[in-house]
Amino acid sequence: MNIVHSAVAGSLESSDVMISIEPAVQKTVSINLNSSVKKQFGDQIMKVIKNTLDRLGVNGASLEVTDKGALDCVIEARVETVVYRAADKKNFDWGEY
Repeated sequence: MNIVHSAVAGSLESSDVMISIEPAVQKTVSINLNSSVKKQFGDQIMKVIKNTLDRLGVNGASLEVTDKGALDCVIEARVETVVYRAADKKNFDWGEY
């Protein structure tokens, strides 16, 4: 999926995560994670984000992630939302996942 413009999903409320995404010049994905629980769960958070981006076929993006203790399912949903917004994809197949 091609990222065509910047987008944001999520909030800075407790148990949520805010993710912003921008298109990158190169076909690589860079992720900057800020989290108060990064030391304990940073690897798991990065794994969920990378797996979701891989499943959606995203390359060439830069993500800024501010985690406030979100569960994996919340992180995955926010990543999907921000990618769909940034790719201008309007049709979502709810049975796809």
